Amino acid sequence: MDLLLEAIFRIRGYDFRNYLRSSLRRRIRNRMNLDRLPTVTAMLEKTLYEDGYLEKLLEDFSIKVTEMFRDPNFFLAFRKKVVPILREYPSLRIWHAGCATGEEVYSMAILLQEEGLLERTSIYATDMSKEAIVQAKEGKFPLKRMQAYTKNYLQAGGIQEFSAYYSTDHTHAYVLPFMKKHMTFAQHNLATDGSFNEFHVILCRNVLIYFNPTLQTRVHGVLADSLAQDGFLALGNKESFLSVHKARFDEYWQEERIFRKR
Repeated sequence: MDLLLEAIFRIRGYDFRNYLRSSLRRRIRNRMNLDRLPTVTAMLEKTLYEDGYLEKLLEDFSIKVTEMFRDPNFFLAFRKKVVPILREYPSLRIWHAGCATGEEVYSMAILLQEEGLLERTSIYATDMSKEAIVQAKEGKFPLKRMQAYTKNYLQAGGIQEFSAYYSTDHTHAYVLPFMKKHMTFAQHNLATDGSFNEFHVILCRNVLIYFNPTLQTRVHGVLADSLAQDGFLALGNKESFLSVHKARFDEYWQEERIFRKR
């Protein structure tokens, strides 16, 4: 596995060497079963010599677990505890780091629209996966999921009919174009890339749980360097903040892992 991860890093610059091995091992074993490979060495050979195989592995390693208004209590706390402060800003920049296929990005756009803040907000959404970014830009989601998303939306303090934010055909829901005007989607790898702007809010939720302490410390530094003074950082509710960079933050709303830069 060490040789495989080193090869991926040297060939394409994607650094999985400090990802949690338990998570990577599951994905490698699944790919081995799908491709009927007897050993990781056989996978390494395909990575080195078979066109397109590395891209397949990169998508396997990319985590795309998400949903609209995931963890509704977080969005409710953000609406009640953070939005009143954001109202004081003439313009806002928000970064969703590790946005996967974009469901939570559009959720935030809906929340900001209802709070009268979307028109003055620029939302930047990034992920290491090219495929995930393509899907996120589409704003297209299976129609069968919208009932569960509607429940999340209501629990998150939604004040409109959720169906007012999307159109449908027989199989999919499509977010309305006005939300996309405020969004920029791009590839960005938290394991290797640095800060690219200064933000008032950064959401990096349920991403760090896949990193070991060394990589978590690096990412904490990137996030801290990317936040404006008094900016807000939101982590996942199972994620710790134990690196040296914790001293740069105050716990703003501990229950939902919202921090504020000193």
